[in-house]
Amino acid sequence: MKIAERIANLGTETAFAVSLAANAWASQGNKIYPFHLGDLNMPTAPHIVDALNKAIADGKTGYCPAAGIPQLREALAEDVSVRRNLNFTADNVIVQPGGKPVITKFIQSLINPGDEVLYPNPGYPIYESQIEYFNGVAKPYRYYPSPSGFSIDIDQIKSLITPKTRAIIYNDLQNPNGAESTDEEREALAKIAIENNLYVLSDEAYFEMRFSGKSKSIAQLPGMLERTVILYTFSKKFAMTGWRLGAAIAPPEVAAIISKLNTNDESCTSHFTQYAGVEAIRGDQSFLPVMLDTLKDRRDTALTYLREIDGIDVHQPEAGFYLFPEVSKLMQRKGFKDVTELMEESLHETGVSFCTRLHFGRPQPNEELQYIRLAFSGINKEEIAEGLAKFRDWLS
Repeated sequence: MKIAERIANLGTETAFAVSLAANAWASQGNKIYPFHLGDLNMPTAPHIVDALNKAIADGKTGYCPAAGIPQLREALAEDVSVRRNLNFTADNVIVQPGGKPVITKFIQSLINPGDEVLYPNPGYPIYESQIEYFNGVAKPYRYYPSPSGFSIDIDQIKSLITPKTRAIIYNDLQNPNGAESTDEEREALAKIAIENNLYVLSDEAYFEMRFSGKSKSIAQLPGMLERTVILYTFSKKFAMTGWRLGAAIAPPEVAAIISKLNTNDESCTSHFTQYAGVEAIRGDQSFLPVMLDTLKDRRDTALTYLREIDGIDVHQPEAGFYLFPEVSKLMQRKGFKDVTELMEESLHETGVSFCTRLHFGRPQPNEELQYIRLAFSGINKEEIAEGLAKFRDWLS
């Protein structure tokens, strides 16, 4: 059988490959401490579940508009507008089966073969995968360590711009490194986009997953609203990863294209799931501070143990649920040849399972520092302490 040549360009979400290795080790009776996947081990709030069950009981089980039910589009437009001090309407909102399809449909809508797209690296691996799958040219931009954790190399971005550059993918409150832009950095990116007439995909999956401070969107800056597509997802904020519910918040002309792609790709997002989304946005929000307090407790516990390990340097993110420790000195001290060896030996010696920098895009030239990524969203505080104590003692 001969398959389509473009499949060779398709990558994957490599954290799931780490899950397979961890599950295989666990199936042999070994204890696993799962820091590898950015899933939440917290149940969706009961009133959201009840809204879904009621929708099913009420017969909301057929097709619905490709762009989403009006109630959810209106709720999202109001909520996103208030939280970002913008003025969206339902015409800007196209409901999706998760946040991930927004990446695909942004590229399908705006990128022709040979067009260049700048994307963060390390970064969510689906950016790179989808750019190349649709025959765009994926051009990675890097981060460098800074007093606030990590900063975007703005000078590198400027050097990457050519007449073929069409778009920038931007993930503030970043996965995997937890980076949050300063106002100056966000404004510099906006200036580059405006001066070069670029579209921006602003991946805002962690916009409200904060432990302190207040998030800002690049779409709020002058001249950016008409060129920015916001990726919105219910997965993180509402602990709804498996529900597959999200939205593209886009300029009306782009929103119309994305709606047409919906019709071609999946017809519509599950009808009854969207009613749960309405309840998530408009219903009781008291569970959200509890969830954030739990995550903050997990973050602080993980940081305490990691900072006791000689050769690890890790900053404290104020949003999201990832830590991105730099382990170069540790590897040198312990004689690890590469970061994959550290990952594999950790699993087998301690049960602590995590991803590495290599799972978040192909390394750029001249990268010298080595990193691992630990997600603290899917593991309880007690297991974080137990697992990282084993990890610390093993490395000591």
